Amino acid sequence: MAERGAAPGRACPLSYRYGAGALARPATLHAETLWVAGGLYGNPFALEALLELVEREPGPAALVFNGDFHWFDTNAADFGRISKTVLGRHATRGNIETELALPDAAAGCGCAYPEWVSDAEVERSNRIIERLRATARAFPGTLAALARLPMALIAEVGGERVVVVHGDAESLAGWNFSQERLATSEGGAAARRAFERSAARVFASSHTCLPVLQRFGAEGDGRIIANNGAAGMPNFAGTRHGLATRISLRPGRGALYGARAGVLHVEAVPIAFDAAAWQERFLEQWPAGSDAHLSYHSRIVNGPRFRLGEALRLEQQDELRHTEDRVAL
Repeated sequence: MAERGAAPGRACPLSYRYGAGALARPATLHAETLWVAGGLYGNPFALEALLELVEREPGPAALVFNGDFHWFDTNAADFGRISKTVLGRHATRGNIETELALPDAAAGCGCAYPEWVSDAEVERSNRIIERLRATARAFPGTLAALARLPMALIAEVGGERVVVVHGDAESLAGWNFSQERLATSEGGAAARRAFERSAARVFASSHTCLPVLQRFGAEGDGRIIANNGAAGMPNFAGTRHGLATRISLRPGRGALYGARAGVLHVEAVPIAFDAAAWQERFLEQWPAGSDAHLSYHSRIVNGPRFRLGEALRLEQQDELRHTEDRVAL
């Protein structure tokens, strides 16, 4: 049941809520290197590029899809392929998968959009999920599998706790890990409480579409929130690549930015998918004038109005680590 009084698309269903204390449970995944990718949004070309990145790791690596791997993929072949690939890996469900498998009419798309998102965009998202449901009905076994996915996953990397969520420490569709909220003193205070209650060294999230990597405290004992924005869409103005989060005992190559927390290197890695092929596939499913085209086509072509320099936030700027292999935009 969604909360009373909130419009569909802005409501946060009670079933989405777990609270940071519930995340203090033991880890179920142990890895030396952990990749986390949220917001694939039905982009099969981004999926291919992401898998290639993980396969190029010099040592063992685990990959977690942390929700919203579906969205634009009304093409049945794409929906089926993405589902099969994701369900063959570690995964948590996002609000999109939840509202496909366990729909709540009062929740709409389940996005729990905050006040800065327009009513028109909220209404379009509610219609997008309805169209995607029409595709998903042909996959009853997949929907049952999506319903069984957890809302959060606890991993251990190098002895450090990494909590993988879709939204934030309180809710599947929470916005406390958005770049907007983390820029406020209230958001920072809430983040510190979440670290204390969950015993997390790193939170890896997505959901809010724009990336942010924010460290609280100094490198040696600091804690990090790493929101990858979107794996399947551009995240910065003038770019056409997605982003994934890489968390490891050793630094990687090609990260756009990163920071250290304890023994962990936490990095934002670009997913250089075939942008032209993705634009063509998107337009086949969502032509001009359609809801997804109105909401997302400009971002897919030009990127959002968000700059690379806005994404990395460290409390002690002199400890910022630039990678030698910085990717040209």
